[in-house]
Amino acid sequence: MAEPTPDLTQSAMDFIIQGVTINGKTFRPSDWADRLCGIMSRFHPDGDSGYDRHLQFSPYVLPSMLDGVRSVVVDGKLNELEPLAYDFLRSFAKDNDLRIIEACLLLDRPASK
Repeated sequence: MAEPTPDLTQSAMDFIIQGVTINGKTFRPSDWADRLCGIMSRFHPDGDSGYDRHLQFSPYVLPSMLDGVRSVVVDGKLNELEPLAYDFLRSFAKDNDLRIIEACLLLDRPASK
Protein backbone atom coordinates (compact mmCIF):
# COMPACT_ATOMS: atom_id res chain seq x y z
CA MET A 1 0.00 0.00 0.00
CA ALA A 2 1.02 3.57 -0.58
CA GLU A 3 2.21 5.86 2.18
CA PRO A 4 -0.27 8.52 3.36
CA THR A 5 0.41 12.07 2.32
CA PRO A 6 2.00 14.19 5.06
CA ASP A 7 -0.75 16.84 5.06
CA LEU A 8 -3.43 14.41 6.27
CA THR A 9 -4.12 14.09 9.95
CA GLN A 10 -3.71 10.72 11.59
CA SER A 11 -7.42 10.09 11.41
CA ALA A 12 -8.78 10.88 7.95
CA MET A 13 -12.12 12.61 7.79
CA ASP A 14 -15.27 11.39 6.14
CA PHE A 15 -16.44 13.80 3.48
CA ILE A 16 -19.11 14.35 0.86
CA ILE A 17 -18.48 15.60 -2.65
CA GLN A 18 -21.50 17.50 -3.93
CA GLY A 19 -22.14 17.69 -7.67
CA VAL A 20 -22.30 21.45 -7.71
CA THR A 21 -19.37 23.77 -8.36
CA ILE A 22 -18.23 26.52 -6.03
CA ASN A 23 -20.00 28.92 -8.46
CA GLY A 24 -23.29 27.01 -8.06
CA LYS A 25 -23.33 25.25 -11.45
CA THR A 26 -24.48 21.63 -11.68
CA PHE A 27 -21.59 19.27 -12.45
CA ARG A 28 -21.92 17.23 -15.64
CA PRO A 29 -22.37 14.52 -16.79
CA SER A 30 -25.43 13.76 -14.71
CA ASP A 31 -24.15 10.26 -13.83
CA TRP A 32 -20.77 11.49 -12.59
CA ALA A 33 -21.35 10.13 -9.06
CA ASP A 34 -22.09 6.60 -10.32
CA ARG A 35 -19.05 6.70 -12.60
CA LEU A 36 -16.75 7.88 -9.83
CA CYS A 37 -18.08 5.24 -7.42
CA GLY A 38 -17.68 2.61 -10.14
CA ILE A 39 -13.99 3.46 -10.41
CA MET A 40 -13.64 3.01 -6.65
CA SER A 41 -15.62 -0.28 -6.56
CA ARG A 42 -12.49 -2.38 -6.08
CA PHE A 43 -11.85 -1.02 -2.58
CA HIS A 44 -13.54 -3.29 -0.03
CA PRO A 45 -12.69 -4.00 3.60
CA ASP A 46 -12.21 -7.72 3.07
CA GLY A 47 -9.88 -7.32 0.08
CA ASP A 48 -11.75 -10.15 -1.63
CA SER A 49 -11.87 -9.92 -5.38
CA GLY A 50 -15.11 -11.99 -5.58
CA TYR A 51 -16.67 -12.91 -8.91
CA ASP A 52 -19.22 -10.08 -8.77
CA ARG A 53 -17.04 -7.41 -7.18
CA HIS A 54 -17.34 -5.24 -10.29
CA LEU A 55 -21.12 -5.13 -9.76
CA GLN A 56 -20.94 -3.65 -6.27
CA PHE A 57 -19.99 -0.19 -5.08
CA SER A 58 -17.36 0.00 -2.38
CA PRO A 59 -18.86 0.55 1.07
CA TYR A 60 -16.32 3.38 1.43
CA VAL A 61 -17.42 5.39 -1.64
CA LEU A 62 -21.16 5.57 -2.29
CA PRO A 63 -23.34 7.66 -4.58
CA SER A 64 -26.03 9.62 -2.80
CA MET A 65 -28.45 12.53 -3.07
CA LEU A 66 -27.93 15.40 -0.65
CA ASP A 67 -30.41 18.26 -0.74
CA GLY A 68 -31.46 17.16 -4.24
CA VAL A 69 -27.87 17.23 -5.53
CA ARG A 70 -25.99 14.17 -6.75
CA SER A 71 -23.18 13.52 -4.32
CA VAL A 72 -20.55 10.98 -3.34
CA VAL A 73 -20.13 9.98 0.30
CA VAL A 74 -16.55 9.01 1.18
CA ASP A 75 -15.75 7.09 4.35
CA GLY A 76 -12.43 8.16 5.91
CA LYS A 77 -11.58 4.49 6.45
CA LEU A 78 -10.68 4.40 2.75
CA ASN A 79 -7.53 6.29 3.72
CA GLU A 80 -6.44 3.35 5.88
CA LEU A 81 -7.10 0.88 3.07
CA GLU A 82 -5.65 2.91 0.20
CA PRO A 83 -4.41 6.47 0.84
CA LEU A 84 -3.89 7.17 -2.86
CA ALA A 85 -7.55 6.44 -3.61
CA TYR A 86 -8.59 8.76 -0.78
CA ASP A 87 -6.28 11.49 -2.10
CA PHE A 88 -7.60 10.93 -5.64
CA LEU A 89 -11.17 11.63 -4.51
CA ARG A 90 -10.18 14.83 -2.72
CA SER A 91 -8.16 15.92 -5.76
CA PHE A 92 -11.05 15.10 -8.10
CA ALA A 93 -13.33 17.43 -6.15
CA LYS A 94 -10.71 20.18 -5.98
CA ASP A 95 -9.76 19.92 -9.67
CA ASN A 96 -13.43 20.21 -10.69
CA ASP A 97 -14.23 23.01 -8.19
CA LEU A 98 -16.83 20.81 -6.47
CA ARG A 99 -18.12 21.45 -2.97
CA ILE A 100 -16.61 19.28 -0.28
CA ILE A 101 -18.51 18.87 2.96
CA GLU A 102 -16.38 17.60 5.82
CA ALA A 103 -18.47 15.15 7.77
CA CYS A 104 -18.58 12.60 10.52
CA LEU A 105 -20.64 9.77 9.10
CA LEU A 106 -22.68 7.72 11.50
CA LEU A 107 -23.19 4.72 9.24
CA ASP A 108 -22.72 1.03 9.77
CA ARG A 109 -19.07 0.94 8.83
CA PRO A 110 -17.48 -2.14 7.31
CA ALA A 111 -15.13 -3.96 9.62
CA SER A 112 -11.44 -3.15 9.16
CA LYS A 113 -8.82 -5.80 8.93
